[in-house]
Amino acid sequence: MSDKLDILEETQHIISPEDSMGPIFLRNVFVGIFLVLVIVFPKIFINTQIYFKSREISTLSHEHDALLEENRLIRAKVESMKYKNQVLDTLF
Repeated sequence: MSDKLDILEETQHIISPEDSMGPIFLRNVFVGIFLVLVIVFPKIFINTQIYFKSREISTLSHEHDALLEENRLIRAKVESMKYKNQVLDTLF
Protein backbone atom coordinates (compact mmCIF):
# COMPACT_ATOMS: atom_id res chain seq x y z
CA MET A 1 0.00 0.00 0.00
CA SER A 2 2.87 2.31 0.77
CA ASP A 3 4.37 1.80 -2.68
CA LYS A 4 1.15 2.95 -4.33
CA LEU A 5 1.03 6.09 -2.21
CA ASP A 6 4.69 6.84 -2.93
CA ILE A 7 4.13 6.52 -6.67
CA LEU A 8 0.96 8.61 -6.43
CA GLU A 9 2.76 11.35 -4.51
CA GLU A 10 5.63 11.41 -7.01
CA THR A 11 3.33 11.70 -10.02
CA GLN A 12 0.80 14.01 -8.39
CA HIS A 13 2.48 17.20 -9.68
CA ILE A 14 2.34 15.82 -13.24
CA ILE A 15 -1.27 14.62 -13.07
CA SER A 16 -2.76 17.70 -11.46
CA PRO A 17 -0.57 20.72 -10.83
CA GLU A 18 -1.54 22.50 -7.64
CA ASP A 19 -1.42 26.18 -8.54
CA SER A 20 -2.34 26.29 -12.22
CA MET A 21 -4.56 29.31 -11.60
CA GLY A 22 -2.26 31.27 -9.35
CA PRO A 23 -1.85 35.03 -9.25
CA ILE A 24 0.90 35.01 -11.89
CA PHE A 25 -1.32 33.11 -14.31
CA LEU A 26 -4.22 35.51 -13.75
CA ARG A 27 -1.92 38.49 -14.18
CA ASN A 28 -0.68 37.06 -17.48
CA VAL A 29 -4.26 36.50 -18.65
CA PHE A 30 -5.22 40.11 -17.85
CA VAL A 31 -2.09 41.44 -19.54
CA GLY A 32 -2.87 39.34 -22.62
CA ILE A 33 -6.46 40.59 -22.76
CA PHE A 34 -5.25 44.18 -22.33
CA LEU A 35 -2.73 43.80 -25.17
CA VAL A 36 -5.36 42.31 -27.47
CA LEU A 37 -7.72 45.20 -26.71
CA VAL A 38 -4.96 47.75 -27.26
CA ILE A 39 -4.26 46.24 -30.68
CA VAL A 40 -7.87 45.59 -31.77
CA PHE A 41 -9.68 48.71 -30.46
CA PRO A 42 -7.89 51.24 -32.72
CA LYS A 43 -8.57 49.05 -35.76
CA ILE A 44 -12.27 48.86 -34.95
CA PHE A 45 -12.41 52.60 -34.27
CA ILE A 46 -10.66 53.47 -37.53
CA ASN A 47 -12.87 51.11 -39.54
CA THR A 48 -16.06 52.67 -38.13
CA GLN A 49 -14.77 56.16 -38.80
CA ILE A 50 -13.93 55.21 -42.39
CA TYR A 51 -17.39 53.66 -42.82
CA PHE A 52 -19.25 56.73 -41.59
CA LYS A 53 -17.08 59.12 -43.62
CA SER A 54 -17.62 57.05 -46.76
CA ARG A 55 -21.40 57.13 -46.16
CA GLU A 56 -21.22 60.91 -45.79
CA ILE A 57 -19.11 61.25 -48.94
CA SER A 58 -21.52 59.02 -50.86
CA THR A 59 -24.51 61.11 -49.74
CA LEU A 60 -22.77 64.34 -50.70
CA SER A 61 -21.77 62.88 -54.06
CA HIS A 62 -25.37 61.91 -54.83
CA GLU A 63 -26.58 65.38 -53.81
CA HIS A 64 -23.90 66.97 -55.99
CA ASP A 65 -24.94 64.89 -58.99
CA ALA A 66 -28.61 65.79 -58.43
CA LEU A 67 -27.78 69.49 -58.17
CA LEU A 68 -25.71 69.37 -61.35
CA GLU A 69 -28.62 67.78 -63.19
CA GLU A 70 -31.05 70.33 -61.75
CA ASN A 71 -28.68 73.12 -62.79
CA ARG A 72 -28.56 71.73 -66.32
CA LEU A 73 -32.38 71.64 -66.50
CA ILE A 74 -32.71 75.19 -65.16
CA ARG A 75 -30.15 76.48 -67.67
CA ALA A 76 -32.09 74.80 -70.47
CA LYS A 77 -35.32 76.44 -69.27
CA VAL A 78 -33.63 79.85 -69.02
CA GLU A 79 -32.18 79.45 -72.50
CA SER A 80 -35.61 78.50 -73.82
CA MET A 81 -37.19 81.53 -72.11
CA LYS A 82 -34.47 83.83 -73.51
CA TYR A 83 -35.06 82.46 -77.00
CA LYS A 84 -38.84 82.91 -76.70
CA ASN A 85 -38.35 86.44 -75.36
CA GLN A 86 -36.04 87.39 -78.23
CA VAL A 87 -38.32 85.87 -80.84
CA LEU A 88 -41.44 87.50 -79.40
CA ASP A 89 -39.70 90.91 -79.14
CA THR A 90 -38.79 90.81 -82.81
CA LEU A 91 -42.32 89.88 -83.87
CA PHE A 92 -44.01 92.83 -82.18
